[in-house]
Amino acid sequence: MKKITLLSLFSVALLFGCQPEYDLIIKNGTVYDGSGNPPVQSDVAINNDKIVKIGNLTNAKAKKIIDASGLAVAPGFIDLHAHLDPLLELPGAESAIRQGVTTSLGGPDGSSPWPIGSYLDKADSLGMGMNVAFLVGHNTIRRNIMKLENRAPTAEELASMVAQVEQGMNEGAFGISTGLKYLPGAFSTVDEVITLSKAASKHNGIYTSHLREEGIGLLEAVYEAIQIGREANIPIVLTHHKAIGTKMWGGSVKTLSMVDSARKIGIDVMMDQYPYNASYTGIGVLIPSWSMAGGTPEFKKRISDPVLKDRIKKEIVHNILYDRGGADLNRIQFALVSWKKDLEGRTLNDWLIERKMEPTIENGAELVIEAQLNGGASCVYFAMDDADVERIMQHPQTMIASDGRLVSPGDGHPHPRWYGTFPRVLGVYVREKKVIPLEVAIQKMTMMPADRLGLGDRGRIKENTFADVVVFNPETVVDKATFQNPHQYPEGIDYVLVNGVLAVENGKYKDVRSGKVLRHGK
Repeated sequence: MKKITLLSLFSVALLFGCQPEYDLIIKNGTVYDGSGNPPVQSDVAINNDKIVKIGNLTNAKAKKIIDASGLAVAPGFIDLHAHLDPLLELPGAESAIRQGVTTSLGGPDGSSPWPIGSYLDKADSLGMGMNVAFLVGHNTIRRNIMKLENRAPTAEELASMVAQVEQGMNEGAFGISTGLKYLPGAFSTVDEVITLSKAASKHNGIYTSHLREEGIGLLEAVYEAIQIGREANIPIVLTHHKAIGTKMWGGSVKTLSMVDSARKIGIDVMMDQYPYNASYTGIGVLIPSWSMAGGTPEFKKRISDPVLKDRIKKEIVHNILYDRGGADLNRIQFALVSWKKDLEGRTLNDWLIERKMEPTIENGAELVIEAQLNGGASCVYFAMDDADVERIMQHPQTMIASDGRLVSPGDGHPHPRWYGTFPRVLGVYVREKKVIPLEVAIQKMTMMPADRLGLGDRGRIKENTFADVVVFNPETVVDKATFQNPHQYPEGIDYVLVNGVLAVENGKYKDVRSGKVLRHGK
């Protein structure tokens, strides 16, 4: 007797007009598949964690049906630069998921959990609201081996760092990140970074770089990143690409030309970007790195030396004038200040006035030193030009990424990108400013970052791929978070599915923990 298979039963059912029942159907939506192609009107059927059918499903049955009439249906957004430090405390990742983010890459700017394997195991045991992946951080590894020493590694130390990169990659990291503006990465040479990047390249990893300089020195820093990619034979991402400081405004014309030239000769370089004209990082970015070698005790010693303190202050003044400071003390806004919470949301200029000090750049430098001695602070720096932001966004090799940190309402005074990056692109730069078309914006948020990570089964609306899906209203989607009032969730994101499970339904977040911990090569 001929064996009756499930496939033959399925075929007989179709022959007699019976449709299979799906777990969920998204009907009548305008479907953007993530490729950058124009959308199509279609239905999308999901079983378990996969997209199983795309097309006209008018007569199909489903346990649940979402009517997406008038709405855009897109792959879930992939955040290629996310600060996931609070992940184990905020595993539901609400601030990301409400933006439509279904996958985030952590470990940026040279800093990552260590060891990565045990961290991923712990995340797995908690259950994740979204899919998470990680890079291994160069700064983390250098600190493990050399602490904050300002010198080249010995052969033995370099071998130990290579071994740790290998360990991170074997435990599931997707590549290596550097933060060459930060400690201790600022003390490294290009040869050191090339050597470590080769170790990641052997495992088909990527290289993402917070450049050594993003203000004066930007062009040299882009060249360095391209050199590292070429010598290590590793795909490059110039992460949160920007031109900092009034002296460098317009510099993106040259950096984008450098990217184009590199690609023409076969160097695989791309960029990511957040859609704001202000950055966010520690106040220590204004302080010369050499002065902080050896950590806080050594910094205190140097500050107590009048000659060294004078040199440090002069370099801080230079950075306020020509780098992150934007030549204006009102452009430096405190965000997280553990030792003086009432500074959060106020500026360096405000602090000087409170202290009854003349609001000069020199006095501002004095308070920068004081802040660092008190334990540091995180700040928002309004030092970028909108024209550079738009020019970088329009480049075909630019992806969208938040550079945001997971956050819960009321925690400090964060950069609004923590809540609003992806809706802001859709609402402001697509709908209002028309900087890029909607299908291109979605491509920059989905298929492009998925492919950069080698995730061919995510970042696209396609049969037999994972059902990470966002359904939003292109006419109303908007970021609500502002620099004055950052703790606001976006509007217009109606549904978010993570691996086929609704994490946002009718605009309301659900803590379903259907995300997966992604391990490269596993």
